[in-house]
Amino acid sequence: MQFGIMSVSDITRDPVNDYTPSEAERIKNTLAIALKAEEVGLDVFAIGEHHNPPFFSSSPTTLLASIAAQTEHLTVTTSTTLITTNDPVRIAEEYALLQHLTHGRMDLMLGRGNTGPVYPWFGQDIRQGLPLALENYNLLHRLWREDVVDWEGNFRTPLQGFTSTPRPLDDVPPFVWHGSIRTPEIAEQAAYYGNGFFANHIFWPKEHTQRMVQFYRQRFEHYGHGAAKDAIVGLGGQTFIGKTSQEARDRFRPYFNESPVYGHGPSLEDFSTQTPLAVGSVQEVIDKTLTFREYVGDYQRQLFLIDHAGLPVEMVLEQLEFLGGEVVPVLRKETESRRDQAAPANPPSHADLVKAKYGDSEPRQPRPNANRGDNVTGASPYQDSEGTQAVYPTL
Repeated sequence: MQFGIMSVSDITRDPVNDYTPSEAERIKNTLAIALKAEEVGLDVFAIGEHHNPPFFSSSPTTLLASIAAQTEHLTVTTSTTLITTNDPVRIAEEYALLQHLTHGRMDLMLGRGNTGPVYPWFGQDIRQGLPLALENYNLLHRLWREDVVDWEGNFRTPLQGFTSTPRPLDDVPPFVWHGSIRTPEIAEQAAYYGNGFFANHIFWPKEHTQRMVQFYRQRFEHYGHGAAKDAIVGLGGQTFIGKTSQEARDRFRPYFNESPVYGHGPSLEDFSTQTPLAVGSVQEVIDKTLTFREYVGDYQRQLFLIDHAGLPVEMVLEQLEFLGGEVVPVLRKETESRRDQAAPANPPSHADLVKAKYGDSEPRQPRPNANRGDNVTGASPYQDSEGTQAVYPTL
């Protein structure tokens, strides 16, 4: 199973010292956090996408490309990419380029976004969020699999003879997750395409997550992608680790109490009991995290939120030392020992996807045909590896 961290990129006042970092500080610190994640042996770093204060991550691919350039093993991804307010053409182009720059060491998570004012900034209506998400992903799915796309929908101008560039690395699209806090329709979309499903798993009781994951698994099997246990599942979660239970609660409490999301609501103790929030000693965090499998089954990716609510970067880096040095090694061993060996251990890597498409054959390497000029025939504007014109059917 993969373990990593995710950030929502909030810039929040530290309630302990009343200090609010600048955007420049927060961006610099987030890069340091990602590099530390690789240093301590974590597998994944994920960043959200926001276009409104107090968040900075309006261009996830830029940040992730920088992180990938400075790491060797870390998978970079999003949590989430907005499939609603982004043009699917731009998503196709930007993430295919990121795929090339990372040599396939990336994937992405798509979501609707729930910040109402953002939608009209990008010419959309939040009341159309669900049909917009469904239509946009249908187009994105085709753009990554067809050299030439003719398309017409309800939410953007039609495409005629359009080619998204660059083509995906090895002509294999990135692995896609669909992330959701509460809507089963997104789980249905993930199941329909045989993609991964990521449950937020932070703000809701475990029963909610359990129902969402069970629904996704059932629909994954219904659409013929394999048995329910073959479905690819990821979970979020939030944790704060201390040398003792009391130390963890004492240090985290002021941040919890003032959090923009759940502050001034339930107590830390009540919220920890009612949700997956894990605040405590190393062993307590291990024990609680291991319970997740009991109600969702074997899953493939666990991402922890550890830099939220104004925690200073020094404290976040300390949390990474706890995670990488003491928590995750035990979780790896225990989850593997309990895993149904017929279930996937990890999400598919780029190498896995290439193998699934080509077997032992060499992957296609698209080369634009410079001699054709404008593509007006509907044929592929690409050559195969021998330089002859190649026309590829719709997949």
